[in-house]
Amino acid sequence: MIRQLSAALICSVISFSAYPTLAQDKLQVVASFSIIGDFARKIGGDHVELKTLVGPNGDAHVYEPKPADAIAVARADVVLTNGLLFEGFLKRLIEASGTSAPIVELTDGVDVLQDPNGGHYHFVDGEAVFHAQPNNPHAWQSIAAAKVYVANIAAAFCSVDAANCADYEANAVTYTEQLTALDRDVRDAISAIPEDQRVIVVAHDAYQYFARDYGLKFLSPVGISTESEASAADVAGLIREVRDQNASAVFAENIADSRLVEQIASEAGLELGGTLYSDALSEPDGPAPTYVEMMRANVSTITTAIAAE
Repeated sequence: MIRQLSAALICSVISFSAYPTLAQDKLQVVASFSIIGDFARKIGGDHVELKTLVGPNGDAHVYEPKPADAIAVARADVVLTNGLLFEGFLKRLIEASGTSAPIVELTDGVDVLQDPNGGHYHFVDGEAVFHAQPNNPHAWQSIAAAKVYVANIAAAFCSVDAANCADYEANAVTYTEQLTALDRDVRDAISAIPEDQRVIVVAHDAYQYFARDYGLKFLSPVGISTESEASAADVAGLIREVRDQNASAVFAENIADSRLVEQIASEAGLELGGTLYSDALSEPDGPAPTYVEMMRANVSTITTAIAAE
């Protein structure tokens, strides 16, 4: 893949070198996946031209970069990433692109949660490979952490485009105020759920930060990466845990195959409560086209399903 990306990039550079370089009026920004892309758009506004690598409903855990992605990274003024090993494809993409742009990890400064499972296995060319991953990367599921992402984006934009820094900082203040209101609404909605109905089941362990901040408990058949595979014993153990803890609802995720959670719901005697958005936004015409709408949609889906039980 690296050779393919590098070859494509070289050809592109050669083809463009025959023409005059056009002045770029906008900051060229690459975001690794859709949630970060939404943050970047809110802070950058009209001053940025944004390329998001993993789009709506896309799974960054298993994404395979394209030659066009390497070209975008090569041209970027700044590259925004989550970090914490979330984007497994990114290191080789950056190497292939040869970019000199700053690579900004937006989880810098976040109160990071440790992954109790300590890593995950996945298969490469038929061979099981262990990826040690002591930290849970899904920090955006905490609205407090999302505010850190926003501050880091504003600082990154200011560092490469000082002329528009005042606008970036003002946008960050406005958006942070929206996140504060969102946090208050989420807390109010979750606090209305009875304590004995706060255990739910999801497809993968993407909600530890939400659980920490808002008082729900999430059970899942696999760990923090969708690359992990649940064994029959894992599923059987989870079904026992669902029954023992009297879980209230089971949810699919927009980035994951729903068949496994449908099986768990059926064997545990529960109805599938709908679809949650974990690692990606919906399409623009869907229920979660922005981060704020994603969080509101998730809370609405959870509270509606629990109330129906």
